[in-house]
Amino acid sequence: MSLSRLDLNLLLVLDTVLAERSVARAAQRLHVTPSAISNGLARLRIALADPLVIRRGRGIVPTPRAESLAPLLANALRALEGSIQAQTFDPATTTRSFTLALSDAGQIARLPAAVSLLAREMPHAHLRVVGIDTYLSWGGVASTELDAAVVGTVDNGAGVHNMPLYREESVLVARRGHRSARGAVTKAQLAKLRHVEVQVAPGHGYRDLAGSYKQQGIRRDVAAIVPSFIAAAGVIAATDLVGTLPASLIEVIGPSLGVRPVEGPAPKVTTRINLLWHERTLADRAAGAFRDLLVRALGDAR
Repeated sequence: MSLSRLDLNLLLVLDTVLAERSVARAAQRLHVTPSAISNGLARLRIALADPLVIRRGRGIVPTPRAESLAPLLANALRALEGSIQAQTFDPATTTRSFTLALSDAGQIARLPAAVSLLAREMPHAHLRVVGIDTYLSWGGVASTELDAAVVGTVDNGAGVHNMPLYREESVLVARRGHRSARGAVTKAQLAKLRHVEVQVAPGHGYRDLAGSYKQQGIRRDVAAIVPSFIAAAGVIAATDLVGTLPASLIEVIGPSLGVRPVEGPAPKVTTRINLLWHERTLADRAAGAFRDLLVRALGDAR
């Protein structure tokens, strides 16, 4: 007998009859008529080539075949019922693993607050953080690998939800003691500086820096291009190059690296950082609680 040819409702009928040991009580429990139960049993007898239950007095007794099926049916139907019931979620006991995409600057300046809040509210949960390169290689937030992304772009793809989290301002920085960047610099002095540029994802405001410098009539000499803000900060700390980096990142690592802001007319980048998630996680209570946590840990109101 192929399972694909069997009406699975008949298995529910048999399970109920075996549990109640009565056609009448089974009918009452399933909110159908006794004749419907009898018809279901008749179809199942044909399908399984076994009488399944025999009448004895006012009740019934199972055949050996039905007796062997009873615990298997009960376990399978209870497991199926549990899987389709409304999902329960308890942040205090959940062991759920969440995956978040976040830039390297966000990992330094913002991530600790999220991890701290996660440890307090979901002490048994697990967090995996991936960078923007991985986020892009996975195809964005639609990837089944991701629960959420905190990025400086907006994704208007099908099923993608976007929510503003915070505004990130940039700052031009140089190493402490840089001879050409002491005090406030003029446009002429700024034009003599050499820059390290961060190669960011398309659509990010840092991609517009070249145009902003050109609009202000300031020459911008890019001496090096690196893949991350952290790499740029390291280069700036060890050379006479300058660079435009997120102000929150410099607040955290600037003092220890010996990197400081350069005052003057350097163009700045204002980036709206967004929380992105896919509609496939919209009804997931655990994913929703994780997003709420990120908003409270990372958002402007924190």
